[in-house]
Amino acid sequence: MAFETDRYGTAFSSLLSETRTNPLDGGTPNTDARPDLDALTAEAAFAGKKIVDADMAECCVSAVWLYHNFLDESHTISQGIHSTSGSYWHGIMHRREPDFPNSKYWFRKVGDHEVFDDVAQAARAEASAAPDEAAFLGAQGAWDPYAFIDLCESALGGQSGTDALCREVQQREFEILFDSCYREAVGG
Repeated sequence: MAFETDRYGTAFSSLLSETRTNPLDGGTPNTDARPDLDALTAEAAFAGKKIVDADMAECCVSAVWLYHNFLDESHTISQGIHSTSGSYWHGIMHRREPDFPNSKYWFRKVGDHEVFDDVAQAARAEASAAPDEAAFLGAQGAWDPYAFIDLCESALGGQSGTDALCREVQQREFEILFDSCYREAVGG
């Protein structure tokens, strides 16, 4: 399913409409988006919708900061969300920091997230022509966030040629998790 940003309301749509395959590390903050991000609150982002899960709404806000490479701001928000999805965003942020042991710590807090099957399926599709060191992505039955963290670390360290693949999988993971959080936030 395509990531159709207009499903998420005006505030999120405007901040997510630019297709980004963010780097595996922190990248450079998108300062053009900063004014809109500074004005972003869950209430403003979900204007016209009833928020039924405030934590999931905050997960969406944290995600958008991360999408624009503002890791500190995303971290501040996700650190205050005590749910599996909050821990998932926290783990992604640390993976991109890159602080791989801390990322694994947060994924242990995630446990088995409801989006893992969808992320595994997306990773299998992206990995159809994966190099040997990423072949596990195409063969995995269940999402293994720890193996993906290791693959990202290997790509960032120059030990594998999987940077582009990891970035695509990371983008699909973002889209799937964001969609899940948004739907839970509005009870849909």
